[in-house]
Amino acid sequence: QVQLVESGGGLVQAGGSLRLSCAASGRTFSIVTMGWLRQAQGKAREFVAALNWSGGSTYYADSVKGRFTISGDNAKNTVYLQMNSLKPEDTAVYYCAAAETLATRPSAYRYWGQGTQVTVSS
Repeated sequence: QVQLVESGGGLVQAGGSLRLSCAASGRTFSIVTMGWLRQAQGKAREFVAALNWSGGSTYYADSVKGRFTISGDNAKNTVYLQMNSLKPEDTAVYYCAAAETLATRPSAYRYWGQGTQVTVSS
């Protein structure tokens, strides 16, 4: 229905920056929310940031406010996550996700990318 492909993950030192990209294809007309979520090893998947695809409103987890910025290019069906001032606790697999409703909870997202590893060294 909707296919999502993430890119941009990698290894970075604490305090550094990284930019993730997610390209959507398929039935993209049904997307209401594009989001980024992450799952650290041994932990549950958690919400990071979300973007209302039509209105442009953004939402962030408290843990990343002031450091991460979500943005999108509707013409390219692409969403980005700019990550600054990275911390070791940001280390996780980062997933791009799409929902057909307004969404911040992981369970609200129907479509998921394959994930991209972000590792922050101390």
